[in-house]
Amino acid sequence: MNEIKELESKLGYSFKEIHLLETAVTHSSYTREKNRSLKCNERLEFLGDAFFDAIIGEELFKSFPDQEEGFLSRIRATIVCEKSLSIKAEELGLGQYLLLGRGEEKTGGRSKPSILADAMEAIIGAVYLDGGFEAARKMVLQQFADVLEDARHGKYIVTDYKTALQELLQQEGNVAIKYVLAGESGPDHNKTFRVDLMIDGNYEAEGTGKSIKQAEQNAAEAALKRRKDVF
Repeated sequence: MNEIKELESKLGYSFKEIHLLETAVTHSSYTREKNRSLKCNERLEFLGDAFFDAIIGEELFKSFPDQEEGFLSRIRATIVCEKSLSIKAEELGLGQYLLLGRGEEKTGGRSKPSILADAMEAIIGAVYLDGGFEAARKMVLQQFADVLEDARHGKYIVTDYKTALQELLQQEGNVAIKYVLAGESGPDHNKTFRVDLMIDGNYEAEGTGKSIKQAEQNAAEAALKRRKDVF
């Protein structure tokens, strides 16, 4: 109980129902192996994911009043992701508070980005259930204040679209990305190149540019824009 109260203090939020925080740090491997009567954090993770997205989205909307949807979506995608959540979880030392099964304990589950990110989302869900949206919003904005400040200063503006696309697709599973030179035009001193982007062998988008690298970047940008729900 002392450890949970310590985590509560780090979060800057006092729970009325402390069992919600206890559930948020309970991995499914623990409930399977040690106590099946306990609830794991998967449902809270589902809830926290939705509110984290909404809170960050609202804050970016306010921070960039003159920017269009595509710009806001790109920055949100770099913040509302496993990497951002796991880094924040590491800063909080969240790994030491997790309840894990033997298998996850032996394989370094306390430092796995996916487990840490899921627990961080579960905590957001727990705060929402305990104190409502404003409480969750306050906690998220407090914990991610540095990340949002970096965003306001342009740290998360995407210029390497190939890397951004690769990172996005990796979240969806193993995929094969291939850029194929589809054509070129113009005189030798002023050529324009066209590149087709293939994902898992299927045509996804094309890009043109004065160099093959530029054409590949433009193809990746086009592919990202097509995936409007994420980017």
